[in-house]
Amino acid sequence: MPDMSASASLAMTHLVPLAKEVDENKVTPGVLGFIVFAVMAVAVWGLMKSMNRHMGKVDFKEKPDVAADSATGSGASPASPAKG
Repeated sequence: MPDMSASASLAMTHLVPLAKEVDENKVTPGVLGFIVFAVMAVAVWGLMKSMNRHMGKVDFKEKPDVAADSATGSGASPASPAKG
């Protein structure tokens, strides 16, 4: 089996000069970067809209449990703290 570090080092010697030819001031994300960003922004907007719709359906007020009140015989809820 050939030595992997030798092939990696050989590949780096060929790729490094290519990277030096690129002008660092002119590298931009381009159209593909804009499209990816726009799709992610639309996805987040859709998720927020869906979350708001689902949160609007939630009822935050707890309904009293009628069966538990009738089973204890007292009018107090079994979860209420004891007095005295």
